Amino acid sequence: MKVLVDTNVLLRSVQKNHPASRIAIQALITLYRGDNQLCLATQNIAEFWNVCTRPVGVNGLGLGIEAADRYTRQLEKFFVILPDSLQVFQNWRKLIVDHGVIGVKVHDARLVAVMKTYDIPEIVTFNVSDFARFDGIKAKSPESMLSARI
Repeated sequence: MKVLVDTNVLLRSVQKNHPASRIAIQALITLYRGDNQLCLATQNIAEFWNVCTRPVGVNGLGLGIEAADRYTRQLEKFFVILPDSLQVFQNWRKLIVDHGVIGVKVHDARLVAVMKTYDIPEIVTFNVSDFARFDGIKAKSPESMLSARI
């Protein structure tokens, strides 16, 4: 099954000192071993790079270009990177108008547009509630995936 991975899961997986790091890593391993096709939108890569290279003082990881590039190359090896397209844009426009999406939530709607364009039924995210308004997709938390294994 195709699964989109949200940027927050990617970021937690590289933040070894973050309390959710282990959960993010285990969720990704569980998905990978479950023969899922792990997908990212180009938006995920841009958001990941943004946070990686942003200073720690403004909620970033404070990494240099070399480290951010190394992490990004690893993502490119393990995930299917879905291309942007006119169809993604058209789906996004419809979603933001139909659901009255404003502000920073337009980024979540864009991920949903990617999911709808590429027929991806699930997203793994630490922010499940951000996706509740959208029909036809299922948002799962990394924690719920691990508790289901037990």
